[in-house]
Amino acid sequence: MIGAYPSLRGGLLIAAGAPLAILLTAFAPGLWALGPAWSASVLLLAVLDSLIAGRARDIRLIVPASSELGQDVQIGVEGALTSQVPIRRAEASIAVASRIVPGGRGFSVLTADRAAGHVRGTIALSPARRGTLVIETLWVRWQGPLGLGWRQERRASGESTAILPDIAAVRAPALQLFIRDAVYGILARPIRGEGSEFEALVEYQPGFDRRAIDWKSSARHSKLLAREYDTERNNQIVFALDSGSDMCEPVAGLPRIDRAVSAALLTSYVALKAGDQVRLFSFAARPERATPFVSGSRNFFRLQSEAAGIDYRFEESNYTLALSTLAAQLQRRSLIVVFTDFTDPTSAELMLESVGRLIDRHLLLFVAMEDEELLGIVDQPPETSESVAQSVAAASLLAQRRLVITRLRHLGVEVIEGRHDEIGTRLMNAYLKIKRRGQL
Repeated sequence: MIGAYPSLRGGLLIAAGAPLAILLTAFAPGLWALGPAWSASVLLLAVLDSLIAGRARDIRLIVPASSELGQDVQIGVEGALTSQVPIRRAEASIAVASRIVPGGRGFSVLTADRAAGHVRGTIALSPARRGTLVIETLWVRWQGPLGLGWRQERRASGESTAILPDIAAVRAPALQLFIRDAVYGILARPIRGEGSEFEALVEYQPGFDRRAIDWKSSARHSKLLAREYDTERNNQIVFALDSGSDMCEPVAGLPRIDRAVSAALLTSYVALKAGDQVRLFSFAARPERATPFVSGSRNFFRLQSEAAGIDYRFEESNYTLALSTLAAQLQRRSLIVVFTDFTDPTSAELMLESVGRLIDRHLLLFVAMEDEELLGIVDQPPETSESVAQSVAAASLLAQRRLVITRLRHLGVEVIEGRHDEIGTRLMNAYLKIKRRGQL
């Protein structure tokens, strides 16, 4: 759709005809018609200016196939105009879903090549959620040489880009160096005194764990011998992500579920490098998404793409249905890492009952982010009665949360609790500790 209309400059000049007509009526009544004539003349010039600005021959968007949450999506705009005169100014705007990008709009001033008649520019969008970012409509407008009129073209687009979870921590140089030099790398290495698979008997050396000494074999050979173990590989790791209403609440500008997905992917990358199998499982009022087990670091991008499809569900989570469904799908002992939040005592009680049925066969690890908002309310100075009431309510919620975490630990479940920017590293270290001890 092509249209033309006056610019701000043209609109002001056209509107100036009204006060001009009033002044002429007061001081020179015979010349009052010059006011409307002025407005009509400027309007005609604006129309001519927009017409000589030409038409768009080819307007296209350059959309990346994917981008990560937390980074701006750079969408390129390129086009060619039929105008034979210099273009004064060109702009582009796009409409997207406000669910993904707050405001649902993107804007850019285009750079015009006056000689070739080309315009180009970049529109930066800042997604607030994962998902598929669909560009619904593109508007491009440009002014003629006088700057009095705009020529605009509107086109439906339909192009899209996938907003994937943030994996900046995976690409961090420190993590790459750690994995390269880690004990659990790509190469199989024997671990003296730790692990779960017996490898061989070796002569005891200073620095070995004394618990690894095989006293019977040492007595037979008249020298101290120690058992050497190899770390078991091909373990099953399941990341169960609660995508219910509690996990959709923002923390530091992003929903908790997005923070949880990033932490899960960080540990997934390390687990795949260590030779284990990884699976993602999301749930809210019912089980939502369940990927098959994948192995090998080459399949990490597949996990990232699957994680992008974990939706935001503003509904209460059903732990009983989710954990029982997950348990029925697992055929062997697995490490189940549950990302959730504890706010409702009733749902927490149901969750504890479901956990009790899982710990006999599987190893459970719960990950919970600190509620920075509640901690801030508790720490605020009691200046008014309202702030005192808020502090008391926040302290009560935190006490209920600590009670649930304590009961989980009494059941034998390890709980990782920390800030949103710490849980990824803590979870990775907990996984390596479990693997080193051979608890699976």
